[in-house]
Amino acid sequence: MTARKAPQKTSQTMKPSTAAKKLDVYLPATPAEFQEGVVSRDELNALQTDPPEWLQELRRTGPHPRSVVAARLGVSISGLARAGITEALTTADIEAIRDENPDWLDHERTTQAEVRRQAAEQKQKKP
Repeated sequence: MTARKAPQKTSQTMKPSTAAKKLDVYLPATPAEFQEGVVSRDELNALQTDPPEWLQELRRTGPHPRSVVAARLGVSISGLARAGITEALTTADIEAIRDENPDWLDHERTTQAEVRRQAAEQKQKKP
């Protein structure tokens, strides 16, 4: 009878697009070495706990993915699409939209608030 070796633990890896999504950053704005490689779970954790300068700057100024743009404007991603915003925006772009406060933004914020209210009601009704 031969002794069985314990299985070696391999580090889980992910595509750069998955890592970018988990970091809430716009992949095309990340450094080339990030875009071209694979990211291990340990590397992702390190990026989240101690972000390098490029990641801090990207989070601060953008460009930001649509999910972040939507959250910062208080609307849904669908609301952005209805308004014709399909590209990543910088922090300055987001602030300009907020300052301008166009009609669509007001409408989409109202819609988003109503959707959240209805979801909260449904959650309370469930046993």
